Amino acid sequence: MANTFTAACVQTTAGPDMDANIRAASDLVRRARDAGADFIALPENVALMHPDPKAVKSHALPRDENPAVDAFRALAREVGTWLLAGSLPVRSPDGRIANCSMVMDPDGAIVASYDKIHMFDVDLANGESYRESRSFQPGGEAVLAPLPWGVLGLSVCYDLRFPHLYRTLAQAGADFLTIPAAFTKTTGEAHWHVLQRARAIENGCFVIAPCQCGLHYGDRRTFGHSLIVDPWGVVLADGGEAPGFVVAEIDPARVAEVRAMIPSLGHDRPFKAPKAAKPRISAVS
Repeated sequence: MANTFTAACVQTTAGPDMDANIRAASDLVRRARDAGADFIALPENVALMHPDPKAVKSHALPRDENPAVDAFRALAREVGTWLLAGSLPVRSPDGRIANCSMVMDPDGAIVASYDKIHMFDVDLANGESYRESRSFQPGGEAVLAPLPWGVLGLSVCYDLRFPHLYRTLAQAGADFLTIPAAFTKTTGEAHWHVLQRARAIENGCFVIAPCQCGLHYGDRRTFGHSLIVDPWGVVLADGGEAPGFVVAEIDPARVAEVRAMIPSLGHDRPFKAPKAAKPRISAVS
């Protein structure tokens, strides 16, 4: 296994024009590669942010016929680096449309793909409402990808709120976790940094979390602040609020060092779940 490497998070403001989105992301990938990045991660929905689920579905072609997949495979070959296509709309052989994250090697080969498991179906207090399940169907399998520097565990955005997924990935061998996202500005301001750091600390993993930023269409705003976090929870890079990229040096030996200090991944104990309970209501005199 190789020693240190440089990871980059690319931060974009994607919209409804897929070609324009791919051009903007590709330019930032080239710049990140020129800055020395060996592994470059793109955000969720990097090729398309569209308000109409029908439009998303119309762009969700099978992997071997998908122009966005082809474009990022060609880009990985062009720059000669490992590339995480944060997530793309892909139609599976069974007709299911997945929000799919893909790892591509420097030859442009797809070495792993992961279909987002947890759908962002929420209603926020300020009136924002999202129904990801109108565009996508959830995946059902956790995925690891071998890299030259260690093992990568894949996830996407709303998965961040389900810590058992990351513990499963770490206990299966993940050294690094990717969490490409299009986190809303509202939830990002409240939770983004603390949850990313928590996933790193809980699992003794590096977290590489590229995020969309800015105004996409209508009132749809995303938080930005793409993060690279070390296994102790130290933020190594923060992308701020504008399109661009950030880089950080990753030392895989840090994973073993932190896990040796706090070996909690090996300390899980079986326990019996409690019975469901309701609060006791006291009579008011």
